[in-house]
Amino acid sequence: MSQNTVHVDGHRARRGPYTAAGNLMRAIVPETFERDPRLVRSHVIEILSVAPELVDLIGAAPGTLTSLAVPKERTRFYNPLRTRRIANGLAEFVNDYTNLRGGAELRFGAMAEADPTDQEFLEILTRRACPALTVMLDPPSQRPATGSRGHDELVRAYIDSDGTSCDANELAAYEQADPELRAALHDARADELDRRGEQTLRLGPIPYHREHGSDPAGAGADALMAAVNYCLDMGYYHAVLDMAMRGRALIDPEARPELYWQISTKATTALALLDRVDEAEAIYVELRGLRADWKVHMASAYALAMLYTRFRPREQRDHVTAKAHINTSIAIAEMIEDPELRTFNSVFNRNGLALVEMHLGNPEEALRLLVEGADRLDRELAPDRHLLHRSVLRHNRAQVYNMLGDLDASLAELDWVIKIDPNYAEYYIDRAGVQHRRGQDEAALADYNHAASITPPFAELYYNRANLYFSMGDTAAAIADFAYALELEPTQLEARINLATTLLETGDLDGAARQVTDGLGHHPDCADLLAVRGLLAAEAGDADRALADFDAALRVDPALVTALANRALLRYENGEHQAAVDDLTAALAAGEDPDLLYNRGFAYQAMGEDGLAAADYTRALELPGADREELSARLALCRQEVA
Repeated sequence: MSQNTVHVDGHRARRGPYTAAGNLMRAIVPETFERDPRLVRSHVIEILSVAPELVDLIGAAPGTLTSLAVPKERTRFYNPLRTRRIANGLAEFVNDYTNLRGGAELRFGAMAEADPTDQEFLEILTRRACPALTVMLDPPSQRPATGSRGHDELVRAYIDSDGTSCDANELAAYEQADPELRAALHDARADELDRRGEQTLRLGPIPYHREHGSDPAGAGADALMAAVNYCLDMGYYHAVLDMAMRGRALIDPEARPELYWQISTKATTALALLDRVDEAEAIYVELRGLRADWKVHMASAYALAMLYTRFRPREQRDHVTAKAHINTSIAIAEMIEDPELRTFNSVFNRNGLALVEMHLGNPEEALRLLVEGADRLDRELAPDRHLLHRSVLRHNRAQVYNMLGDLDASLAELDWVIKIDPNYAEYYIDRAGVQHRRGQDEAALADYNHAASITPPFAELYYNRANLYFSMGDTAAAIADFAYALELEPTQLEARINLATTLLETGDLDGAARQVTDGLGHHPDCADLLAVRGLLAAEAGDADRALADFDAALRVDPALVTALANRALLRYENGEHQAAVDDLTAALAAGEDPDLLYNRGFAYQAMGEDGLAAADYTRALELPGADREELSARLALCRQEVA
């Protein structure tokens, strides 16, 4: 076995989310930091996300308003896809570590019991492993016999395993043990782990031991609540749901109503973000039935509005019902006696109403709500209060201004949020989009580059930068970014289509063909990829295959211009002039284009319809990008025929 072999335990009972990834980082980061500290610092966000205990060694990650907000001011949570960014960044770090060491072997154990974060990490690491890295799964371990052990020793061994032991004798002894002995041993084990002061132990074994100890409804519920809060802040939503539901089972809602409410709403947040909306709504109905408390009913009404306007599948969204719920929440907020709470909650709920108005097609009303909300916060609250929510309001305003075409106002809002929250990458991505629309491509590129330097990698950023590079004429850079976006997320369809098309346009037919094949493997009914395959067949001189592909593409998307235009060319070459005209007419329904008009005019001429051809040539000459010399020549021929 290689001396560079690292054994990694992935059982989530050991350290909760990212048990495997965290154990791996704790094993390899210290040596790597000693050899190449810049490599470690370039992945500090990902490393500390899974192994926060390393902060004293490598230093803290840059904070954002989201990560630094106090619990009472936390109004924004991470996208569920953030864990994929972490996993991709860690995979790149592990590859760099492997190359630094000249090769490595990683052996992962207990992955069947791993948290979804670790299972996602292992899938990405395995897919992206460099040639010098071997990734293996160890079979379930069987503990060797250690001679005769007494009952109490077996019980203690099971508890010391943090409930992970597969030893049948240990499990049997534990289940048969006196309940008071079990509880005492759980308490002692929790105390022992707590003294180590390691955050990740508070996400797995410590809550487990507390909930099975002598005070499950007290210390157990409190430990679960603390773990739930941490995991929610980090975006580990499967773990949030698991522990929140365990907490709900322990807490008596009559005895500890506030804790029951808090842990239940953490469960509903996780359920909504994991697309389990019906379950979230059922919990809110339960909570509203338990208490006649204004805070419960205000927050529940807001949450139900978000379920109906944002989280339900598109075909199930009901923005009118959402508006009814959010208005209830606003009405309650305006009756709060405490002036600061009244202001914050009123503005917060009207921000939700602004989202509903956007979905109802009323962007001007949404903008009014957002402007008034930010002004009210500035007027009625101290400037250092609720900075996160102020940034959310201003960011939302930027998005609405952008939608309404007021790019200067949108840019001003984004400049403001970046000034107060300079480490939040999404703001730079949004500002880059506005800069590009304003024709400031160099500024847009600078924003994309900066965003890439402050966040773990994710496909959307590189896809957007690739499109910018393409518009700037840097085809090689565009191809590299499209390819990297697909390395991060192979199912990213738009990046696949754009990469295949760009490779085709640059003459890399083999590369384009590989992208089409890979893309159709993930998306077998993608009309755009079928059309590109048709273009490749046409380039190879296989007209029948090309025609079949264009037909297949148009069965999926009858209005696909690329397929219509190119099928028209094949039909023209086959002498099917009317069919070519029909395809070009259908293509022009998507918008006038001088090349399509030229081609239809050419087909009309072949049919002897010189008047119709002349009309197409004349209209094409009026459009930007027209080949004026060629069109004028064709128009002159038409006029000669008509004369």
